[in-house]
Amino acid sequence: MALSATIFKANLQVSDMDRNYYAEHPLTLARHPSETDERMMVRLLAFALHAGEQLNFTKGLCADDEPDLWQISLTNEIELWIDVGLPDDRRLRKACNRSQQVYLYSYGGRGADLWWQKNNDKLQRFGNLHIIEIPETASKVLGKLAERNMQLQCTVQDGEIWLSNGEQSCSIAPLVRKSQT
Repeated sequence: MALSATIFKANLQVSDMDRNYYAEHPLTLARHPSETDERMMVRLLAFALHAGEQLNFTKGLCADDEPDLWQISLTNEIELWIDVGLPDDRRLRKACNRSQQVYLYSYGGRGADLWWQKNNDKLQRFGNLHIIEIPETASKVLGKLAERNMQLQCTVQDGEIWLSNGEQSCSIAPLVRKSQT
């Protein structure tokens, strides 16, 4: 018998001073049985950093040809492709060819460093690719914020991120590995 996804609800308040974006998003996240709380919360963080009316979670780990989040235009073009983790360079190449902008949020400490060293040269040619690493200490704290029902506040200012559930908070200074050229 296959295991089913675990459903999480999050009421996410975003105050992004870098983008002048302020909104509240009631979200439903399906956590795949093989997904950790840490990965799910990095997905939620990626949503907060790109929040907008057209941004949606996809089938994620259940679909090989879809990212974790995307924004589709009214003409059915992929405007924004967001992945979480350490994908192979072929997946990112495909994403860069299909989408106007591609963001990868990597995490995992030493594993993320090794992945970057291995793939850095291959990925430099993609001008629409952004790679942001979430430090291991921050991603671990994010994972501890996961609850079935969450009330979260995300504040972004000068590239720094604060995520809080009212009792605990996490300060995140993401490492930009690659930005648009």
